[in-house]
Amino acid sequence: MWIGRLTERTGVPARLLRYYEEQGLLTPERLPNGYRDYGEHLVGRVAQIRGLLDAGLTTSIIRQILPCLDDPCTIHVRDADPDLIAALEHQREQMDDKIACLTRNRDAISAYLDAVRRRTSRGDRGPQPLHPGGADL
Repeated sequence: MWIGRLTERTGVPARLLRYYEEQGLLTPERLPNGYRDYGEHLVGRVAQIRGLLDAGLTTSIIRQILPCLDDPCTIHVRDADPDLIAALEHQREQMDDKIACLTRNRDAISAYLDAVRRRTSRGDRGPQPLHPGGADL
């Protein structure tokens, strides 16, 4: 498929797809006329790259681990240098911190929505503490 179709399928702009290619993250085939031919398997690969970038990994780290990730559910273990292992451990710690923060925020939003729904269902419009501990948010 051409780059425009891959853009449609993944929602990733063509310029960014070319950047991924420059960084060694994507390797489309080349047609005899020189055009890039993005295989169907690259739709999943782009989603995987986006997920890893969103998780905070750099393109350099992603380039090193992509050969080990055939798809999101299959990992092939191979020798990794100590620097890569340390970088991945650091990234995992940062992900854990983000997950904890997102969980706290989700729980706070859930508590707020529950309190608003309870208040609305009672028809009560007066000031009420919304925080489970009794303090207003």
